[in-house]
Amino acid sequence: MNEPDQPAAKKSCGGERAGAQVPADSPALPPRRWALAHRDIRTIVLGLMLAMFLAALNQTIVATALPTIGREFHDFENLSWVVTAYLLTSTAAAPLYGKLSDIHGRRSIMLWCIGIFIAGSVVCALSPNLVTLIAGRALQGLGGGGILPVAQAVIADVIAPRERGRYQAYMGTMWVSAGLAGPVLGGAIAEYGHWSLIFWINLPIAVVAAIITYFNLRLLPRNDRRHALDIPGALLLMAASTPLLLALSWGGARYPWSSPPILLLLAGALTLAIVFAWWLLHARDPFLPLAVLANPVMRTGTACTAFSQGVVIALTIYAPLYFELVNGLAASDSGMALIPLVVMSTPGSILAGRGMMHVVHYKRLPLACLALSIATLAYLAWRPAQSPLALALLLSVVAFGIGTTYPTATTSIQNAVSRYQVGAAMGTMNFFRALVATFLVAGFGAILLAGIGVAPERGLGGGRMTAALAAGVDLAGVFRWIFAAGAFMLVLSLIALMRMEERPLRGSGEG
Repeated sequence: MNEPDQPAAKKSCGGERAGAQVPADSPALPPRRWALAHRDIRTIVLGLMLAMFLAALNQTIVATALPTIGREFHDFENLSWVVTAYLLTSTAAAPLYGKLSDIHGRRSIMLWCIGIFIAGSVVCALSPNLVTLIAGRALQGLGGGGILPVAQAVIADVIAPRERGRYQAYMGTMWVSAGLAGPVLGGAIAEYGHWSLIFWINLPIAVVAAIITYFNLRLLPRNDRRHALDIPGALLLMAASTPLLLALSWGGARYPWSSPPILLLLAGALTLAIVFAWWLLHARDPFLPLAVLANPVMRTGTACTAFSQGVVIALTIYAPLYFELVNGLAASDSGMALIPLVVMSTPGSILAGRGMMHVVHYKRLPLACLALSIATLAYLAWRPAQSPLALALLLSVVAFGIGTTYPTATTSIQNAVSRYQVGAAMGTMNFFRALVATFLVAGFGAILLAGIGVAPERGLGGGRMTAALAAGVDLAGVFRWIFAAGAFMLVLSLIALMRMEERPLRGSGEG
């Protein structure tokens, strides 16, 4: 599984020794003595862009098709698991892929991720029922969960922290393209075609991404480091998360919150979480690397991006429901209305990334923009009844502010840890981000179910939803609490960003 040796890159790396013990917060690393030309770096980045496009497209394209999928399978109560299954498995996989890329090289692991993602897409497209679809999405998550952390580790391998803002425009263009294509394409397919096409179109994109990755990442220098894979830790995480997610999905809908099934699920989740924590403290090379977690920038930066990005993902899932249930839009129109939320995080990310190249106090911009996002969601919680245009514009403001936190936190973490631990750090960061997003998606769904008072059929014309409307349920008022919950999570993100140390960014001549 190891990649072929790259003689030039190996020689220029100054003979880095695999398995050398370097502290996570070591400020005195030897200078890098290799440097790739801008042309080679650009080639590598282009190879990553299509793989990231695949992951970004998959996050948004499913949202607008959920009502159609629920109607076909006659199951709306468990529909959120189409999203949750992907998030759960990708969460557990992310730290493992970070370590695997340190052991076997970034290119090999990226190709494995794309291959598993293709297999999951085929299962999803051929699903005869919702259970099979959820299983396929879980398999997709096992592959998709590695694409982003490995891509982030590659960027950290070849570009110095202070210079990474230059490449934010390249990556941002790809995210904009995926953001534009996802909700519109998903809505159009759901309305005019069959929803399975959402998964079939992944195949040609994934094949091209694999071919480009195979050839372009040959240029990548190697910084091999031995790790033990903590498979039991990953399984314990999934075992602890699943009953909690089931409790959030079923509480107030299938069972009362105080009923024995819900209490047993919560007790089981707590017990398994304690076992998971004990394992992390006693495992030889734990699932979440304790040396990396000991870094204060790692902790606060991860908290910042986990809370903020989790809000964006949850809003991307539930905003189409607002447009369809409150504003009465069709699936394709709700996809169009979702575009500002998905797209506007990219200009914020590019602006903050470019700013980090030129300013010393690079936290000031994201602090101000994140405060603006909080104020906007607070306004929506106060006045939840909005027209489609007004809501789309307000959500674009929220997304722009949140977008500024991503490059700031990610680059700060990469700058604070040893280059030998960048893969593990990126996997850990994405683990917490996906974990928070998973719980927010389930939590927002619980808020929606509790507010309506019935298990909603997430599409217009459904029997139970019609009954809820006939009973005079104020659906806009129900979403008030979703907006309020989002604002609270962004407050936590703002506090974490304020506490994150603003360390000087290393240049190209520093380790």
